[in-house]
Amino acid sequence: MRRTGLRSTTDNDTAVANMIEYVMVSGVVMCLLMVMLLLVNSTIMEGPANRLSYVAFTDVGNGISTRIVDVYAIAPRDGELSTRMEIPPDIAGKVYYIEIGSGDAASGVNQDVTVYRDSLSTKVALAGIGASKGVVGNTSSRGMKRISYSSKGY
Repeated sequence: MRRTGLRSTTDNDTAVANMIEYVMVSGVVMCLLMVMLLLVNSTIMEGPANRLSYVAFTDVGNGISTRIVDVYAIAPRDGELSTRMEIPPDIAGKVYYIEIGSGDAASGVNQDVTVYRDSLSTKVALAGIGASKGVVGNTSSRGMKRISYSSKGY
């Protein structure tokens, strides 16, 4: 015998149970997606960017150290010397800062280049100069960079 227009209570219960099941599964999947989105930035993006930045900071520090040593190597006994240098304007899309001569002040030897941004930094020694010449200065990654030497001092 065929039913005409009337459904049994069992059919209604099954339909509601299926809908609740889909809503619950969708809710759990959405929660997992939100947790994943929160973790993806630090795990997949920031970690490799910080590793890249550290290596690039070391390269920039070595380049600046080499240029400073070169300036002192060809500097005249009496007179002045100035040279321009180019460094990347940003690393991993962020501005960074450079301090020269920010070593151990207690021992009197301030001969290193510190390249830093936020909580990430690296120090590179000014090899070749030793404690014989005083080197100080700081800059950011933006703008013109110049290394100057004067036999009279600054």
